[in-house]
Amino acid sequence: MKFLLRPLHWFYSVYAFITFVAVMLLVFPFAIIGSMFGKIKGGNFIFMLCRLWADIWFFLIFIRHKKIFEAPHDKSKPFIFVSNHISYLDAAIIPKAYRQPIRPLGKVEMSKVPVFGFIYRNAIVTVDRSSAMNRANSIRVLKSIIKKGISVMVFPEGTFNMTTKPLKDFYDGAFRVAIETQTPLKPVLFLDAYRRMPYESLFSMSPGLSRIVYLDAIGVENLTLADLEKFKLQVFNLMEKKLIEYNAAWRNAR
Repeated sequence: MKFLLRPLHWFYSVYAFITFVAVMLLVFPFAIIGSMFGKIKGGNFIFMLCRLWADIWFFLIFIRHKKIFEAPHDKSKPFIFVSNHISYLDAAIIPKAYRQPIRPLGKVEMSKVPVFGFIYRNAIVTVDRSSAMNRANSIRVLKSIIKKGISVMVFPEGTFNMTTKPLKDFYDGAFRVAIETQTPLKPVLFLDAYRRMPYESLFSMSPGLSRIVYLDAIGVENLTLADLEKFKLQVFNLMEKKLIEYNAAWRNAR
């Protein structure tokens, strides 16, 4: 059966790639205009364009988006959002998930991709994890954004989770920023990204459901950097538990 489905996955993936580029080219001129209005207003506008792009693309490739809220979500408040990272599709899920002013933290390498890279570096905060100086500067930028009332979003795993467990180890960054700025942290789970687009192959995409779960915010009142490891472990354990509970997808042990 898998052998018979492989050509369908291939044709669907090619179609998805073509529509990905086509819709992006449609919004690109508006992104150029938006970039002229500065990092804040321009960045907010470009992220709105990303939402439009993601909405159209998901519709065209027959991926149905569903949000699950375990607690009410107040879009007027800034948060440090953290999500699991396991698929290239995450880049499109981000604007579907976050419908408020926000700046994700992303790898600087992606900013070099033609067209996509221009939109990417104007809508997010880039980080070069190989440079301690660049990592520190990215943290400073995230803090300045939060002070302006804009949320930030971080993949605490840093890179794809290529283990056979729900999550890989977390970096400190998101938790340090939450404590130092006294901003509540909110985990948001991407449950089906790996099912829709496994990272092992760009030609194994499939249509279907893409669920997102908003967990309750975790306050950081009275926490200091001395509590960082305990805080990070608390969030890790909660996200791992919920990923299992909601039957999320990740790589199986062979």
